[in-house]
Amino acid sequence: MTVVERREIALVDLLDRLLAGGVVLVGDVTLRIADVDLIRIDLNALISSVDGRVPSPWEDGP
Repeated sequence: MTVVERREIALVDLLDRLLAGGVVLVGDVTLRIADVDLIRIDLNALISSVDGRVPSPWEDGP
């Protein structure tokens, strides 16, 4: 077992690293019965933290 394999990362640290750079989630789910598509859901999401370099798309309150 190498050092990299034994390395443990806390979930909070992992989320912090992912959100600092941004995460793209893409997927689709289809509910099908007897080869008939009943429901189709497409997911396209960009999840990122908001800071001074990347401001919020919504303006602050009045």
